[in-house]
Amino acid sequence: MKPALTLRQKDLLTIIYRYIKDTGYPPSMEEMRQALSVTSNQSVIDLLHKLEVKRLVKKEQGVARSIAILPAGYTALGKPPLVPFLGISHAGAPIDTIDLDGEWQTLPGNVSKLDQEVFLLKVQGDSMINAGIDDGDVVLVKNQKEFSSEDIVLADIKGESTIKRFISDDQPPYIYLKPENPQYPLIPFTHEMKLVGKVISIIKEQQLKGVN
Repeated sequence: MKPALTLRQKDLLTIIYRYIKDTGYPPSMEEMRQALSVTSNQSVIDLLHKLEVKRLVKKEQGVARSIAILPAGYTALGKPPLVPFLGISHAGAPIDTIDLDGEWQTLPGNVSKLDQEVFLLKVQGDSMINAGIDDGDVVLVKNQKEFSSEDIVLADIKGESTIKRFISDDQPPYIYLKPENPQYPLIPFTHEMKLVGKVISIIKEQQLKGVN
């Protein structure tokens, strides 16, 4: 069921959506005020507060351009979710992540997958082919701090990124990153590594698919 919205609330939510889609970042207070054709910032603040109360958007106080549309907001608009496309990660040897500032993409499939902070990465390489992640695929990554053995993760190694399966075992090398291609070696975990997020879906031909 779509949340009940007044016409002006929907106008502002639509403005926020279009601005993020077109520019890659949320509108400023002045930009929202101009788009709504109102003279007072307070009018915008009141509308934003009502959208927050209805859990359609969230905003960090005191931080410019920090508005994010929540899953219910996309439902209210009947629009596909927007997620930041951060760049390219390697399914092979680690390489630098390439930041693509300002580029956002609509997300096909189930809106409920956006109940956590997520982003997209394009995959280069063939080290994860046995997990169904092929060269050129786009993966949906969820930011998180806790991981379980067998999770497919985005890892940072000395500032470089790679996608591998995280393994915690009772035999050497105990904790390591495992490629899903026997041509690539295991990567023992060190203090220089950091797990950034969990791969929750693979996007092939604009269709969300699960990970194995």
